[in-house]
Amino acid sequence: MVSNILNTGLQGIRQGVQGAEKAASQIARAGQSGSGDDAAASQGNDLYTDLAEPLVDLKLYETSVKASAKVVKVADEVIGTLLDIKA
Repeated sequence: MVSNILNTGLQGIRQGVQGAEKAASQIARAGQSGSGDDAAASQGNDLYTDLAEPLVDLKLYETSVKASAKVVKVADEVIGTLLDIKA
């Protein structure tokens, strides 16, 4: 049971990191399309629109990783407590 909880926490961390990498990649690509001052001026509003969702996603994945890390920590503490009881 504790190992299932630990695996769930680790899986959550993996998924959060993968999602954060994807969001970071989208953020990095947002300002790269087009060139020149005219293209930059016409894409000013598009840039904010392109950045909004990946920035929110990045924060969401950060929170997800933190929560999953807490799950792993609690599972570790439970395992430690069970070992102390057995000893």
